[in-house]
Amino acid sequence: MTVWRLAVKEILHRKLNFALGLASIVVAIGTLVGALTLLKLHDARTRQILERKEAETKARMAALEDEMRKAMLNLGFNIVILPKAQNLSDWYAEDYAAKYMPEEYVRKLAGSNLITVQHLLPSLQQKIKWPEQKRSIILVGTRGEVPHLGANPRQPMVQPVPPGTIVLGYELHQDLGLKVGDKVRLLGREFTVHRCHDKRGTKDDITAWISLQEAQDLLDKKGLINAILALECQCAWADLPKVRAEITDILPDTQVIERASEALARAEARVKVAQEAVASVEQEKQSRLRLRAEREQFAAILVPLVMVACALWIGLLAFGNVRERRMEIGILRALGLRSKQILLLFLSKAVVMGGLGGALGFAVGYLAGERLGMSLEHLGAGATAPQALFDWKVFLLALALAPLLAAIASWIPAVLAAQQDPAVILREE
Repeated sequence: MTVWRLAVKEILHRKLNFALGLASIVVAIGTLVGALTLLKLHDARTRQILERKEAETKARMAALEDEMRKAMLNLGFNIVILPKAQNLSDWYAEDYAAKYMPEEYVRKLAGSNLITVQHLLPSLQQKIKWPEQKRSIILVGTRGEVPHLGANPRQPMVQPVPPGTIVLGYELHQDLGLKVGDKVRLLGREFTVHRCHDKRGTKDDITAWISLQEAQDLLDKKGLINAILALECQCAWADLPKVRAEITDILPDTQVIERASEALARAEARVKVAQEAVASVEQEKQSRLRLRAEREQFAAILVPLVMVACALWIGLLAFGNVRERRMEIGILRALGLRSKQILLLFLSKAVVMGGLGGALGFAVGYLAGERLGMSLEHLGAGATAPQALFDWKVFLLALALAPLLAAIASWIPAVLAAQQDPAVILREE
């Protein structure tokens, strides 16, 4: 009769002893597999949460950027570049500069590596008497926006006034009864009404716009302007010193002021919301990492304790089994079985118990870890795991570790059984 056949007969004869040992292996391996499964489900759930939050943040950021683009179109030019000699008190009182600078300045800005402003628009603005209509108006000479050198074309914020035409504010075209296409004379020159603005409730209502070159000719300011309007880029919002430093570095004979704007305040608020959304994702990530560290620390304490307790229990069962089989061991030795075969007999039973316990322990631990993890993650009873949690490496680890644990726990009792003298045993029994 072979050693393996003897081991099988021993298992079938002492079912309770084998079942108790098997239960210990299942508990030990189940605890290990359950902990690993719980941590893996936590990692999968973390990825799922972060991916969802990042997708939500990305969508929110896209919506915010779209809103900010719209806000920028409604924002208007909020940066004004003035001659350095201009007295700001006079400018705030009159809302236009009495000092002048070369029109070449705007082309110099456009040809530079300016990044803090965009949509450069030179203008010549002055309050004049309109002799033909016997009234005071604000005359603005403007042209198309000057694009940055090498920059992608942008949709202009204001449309240029074609030469020979005039754009009239609400009060002007209403009082004079003018409409698009009508002819009107200004400072001795005839213009065609190109556009009539609706009421704005600002000085624009008494403003007339013509092309910059024609305004320079009429006001005898050839090649001169008194302001460059620009829109502050998102990268420099609420950072006027940065804008001022960059512009004055290129144009030392200028000064920069920023017009307060409700739209700008809303845009800044949107930037803050976007920053908070990104911070929220990072905060969630750190929270999940802390939670994982806590669970990993708990598993690092629990699993070894359970392993040691189960190994001791298996060892005690093995000692009891050796004591119960003392007569059988003496008879087997008297029949010719060597010490190594007796040792192999006990270890074979432990290996069989470990192999079966490893497979059952993996199944129990996997299911328990998955259910517990889903409960801790508040996924609900009917929910499914975020992804497949089965891991072949863990399965093979369970199948290898369980027989090893059983063999180590049974080693000392097996050695004691193999070293017993059959003559002493038979004499005593």
